[in-house]
Amino acid sequence: MAIPKDYVERCYAGWLGKIAGVRLGAPIEGWTYEKIRRVLGEEVWGYIVDYDEFAADDDTNGPLFFQRALEDYACSEALTAAQIGRTWLNYTPYEHGFYWWGGYGVSTEHTAYLNLRAGIEAPRSGSIEQNGRTVAEQIGGQIFIDCWGLCNPGDPQRAARFARKAASVSHDGEGIYGGQFVAACVAAAFTAREVREVIEAGLSVIPADCGYRRMARDVIAFWERCPDDWRACFDFVHENYGYDKYAGACHIIPNSAVMILSMLYGGGDFGRTICICNMCGWDTDCTAGNVGAIMGVLVGLEGIDYDKWLRPIHDFLACSSVVGCLNIVDVPSAALYTARLGYRLAGEAYPQRWERLLRGQGPRFHFELPGSTHAFRLDGARAGCLRNAGGRLRVWAQPEPGREEVEVYQRTYYRPADFTDSRYDPAFSPILYPGQRVRARVTLDGEAQGAYMACAYVLDGNGGGRVCGERVRLQKGETRELTLDIPPMAGACLERAGVCFERVEGGELLAFVEEMDFEGGPDYTLDFAREREEVWHPMHREISQMTRLSGIWALEDGALVGSGAQRAEAYTGDVAWGDVEVTCALRPGVGGAHQFMARVQGAQRCYAVRLCEGGRVALMKNDEGVYRELAGAPYAWRAGETHALTLRAQGARLTVLDGAGRELLACVDEAPYRTGAVGVGVVQGRCAFERLRVRAL
Repeated sequence: MAIPKDYVERCYAGWLGKIAGVRLGAPIEGWTYEKIRRVLGEEVWGYIVDYDEFAADDDTNGPLFFQRALEDYACSEALTAAQIGRTWLNYTPYEHGFYWWGGYGVSTEHTAYLNLRAGIEAPRSGSIEQNGRTVAEQIGGQIFIDCWGLCNPGDPQRAARFARKAASVSHDGEGIYGGQFVAACVAAAFTAREVREVIEAGLSVIPADCGYRRMARDVIAFWERCPDDWRACFDFVHENYGYDKYAGACHIIPNSAVMILSMLYGGGDFGRTICICNMCGWDTDCTAGNVGAIMGVLVGLEGIDYDKWLRPIHDFLACSSVVGCLNIVDVPSAALYTARLGYRLAGEAYPQRWERLLRGQGPRFHFELPGSTHAFRLDGARAGCLRNAGGRLRVWAQPEPGREEVEVYQRTYYRPADFTDSRYDPAFSPILYPGQRVRARVTLDGEAQGAYMACAYVLDGNGGGRVCGERVRLQKGETRELTLDIPPMAGACLERAGVCFERVEGGELLAFVEEMDFEGGPDYTLDFAREREEVWHPMHREISQMTRLSGIWALEDGALVGSGAQRAEAYTGDVAWGDVEVTCALRPGVGGAHQFMARVQGAQRCYAVRLCEGGRVALMKNDEGVYRELAGAPYAWRAGETHALTLRAQGARLTVLDGAGRELLACVDEAPYRTGAVGVGVVQGRCAFERLRVRAL
């Protein structure tokens, strides 16, 4: 089946629908139908909480990162459950963030993750044989599965085959059937005409005699008898498929019954459907999230009330993987990433309209998707708004009294104060660094009443203030390119990048940001004396600019200190960096394995320079979570003393230098990692890291 012509737009709508459903359900997750009515009233037809920013959620973490298995391993049906399991290990922090870590045998995802770490590969990691039926049939088999429908548009059978592999990492039995059902529904929604067709496509991929399908048929039959009273249908669900009928913390069957109920009684209306789902209670963010993805694809962008459901999202998604730069997500980029996989799986050429962007040859922020704003913000205006206008970001603003500047910017780093809550413990690394270039194209509207100058700029959140490019006088109707070559910097943390409009005379600002991009490689020093502990709440503390895999990490006497019983690692930087030179000043403590890393692609893949016991330095390769030595040499390091070492990664050649620039060892890796971030670590010990210098080659 050919991919639909409006695939990219519907993929975007599916992601937005998923996020809207999760955001709607999150504040009352775990509430019962009765509690919702008692506390919130009979009818709840909109968002319950007005978030500053909505923090990470497992329901969006999972599908966004698990689809990366297609890029990391095999973008075909040759992809295995074991490879998807390894994707879990690569992007998931150890027992914090990402999932609900409710304990082995309680949380299905926690159980599967520990099985994987212990060497029990998928599908056994999630099987009934390994974990028992109760653990295997909880709701997680379907809540992370939307991506497999989104990247198999119009092909529910193939979506279900991928979903079976993905769900089997952590689930079995009804848990897998639920995953197949949801993925098939999402895939079918690209070509279906109405909800009932979508549901039937979902049911067609699971066994006729399974409990999931019997439940669905019962809910459908009730709807056919009583099509106008969803509350009566919920009473039926509660009586016949309620939580009291199933073991475990959050069984899949009761929640799936609510999903099917809401799609039937929603009448094809996006908002009504996710709200009915939410008012039924139970695992509300999961159920409304799945339903939101299905309905978003089915009705498309034009079927979702933008001001009610999408504007509050700001086109932004926070995540809590172990790779901090991947945790700052603008939704259009997520949709294009998924669509790229979809075209590759189908073996189809990219359509001409989207080819440049799907190949990664266009600007990072482009506004081509209808309604998209790429999470841009406005500052310095007493009144104003940003809105997509035919593939451009339209800016209307009245500068604040006494202030002549208005900033239109992208947040390139986030801190706790930016969020209302701390769901699923997000942590971030910047998506822009000193040494790179900011490029933007802007147009002053021909109807503008004022005269304006403009420049590209970045803001250093570590106290360095604003760094600006050349100021350009804007002429009405003329498009100008603005650039800023960010200078090398030490101790900086770039929090904003955008365009500063300065009023020269006249009135309000009417302008367009046509596009914006980040180019080039880094040239900066991460000085840990300038960093801070960021406190989200007493149990969630992070070191600024870093994301941690495991271990204890703290700032002490101007250094980042890490310790761990096993691997303790923390990462920063951008996974897209290619050839780099990384210099680390580290002060080993107890233990005999102290290291810094380059080309970090997650917890399972990187290179490391390691100080080893016996007075040695080694170049290590982390291959699927197992470090092996590529080369080694004598090196007289001492605990308590600072040592500066450099790793130069150029193509397949890796070179380690001492503090004087002398070559200690080198090798050529026949199967090299070509890109990645940077990091620091220690194995069964304690080490202090004073500085980390990163320079693109």
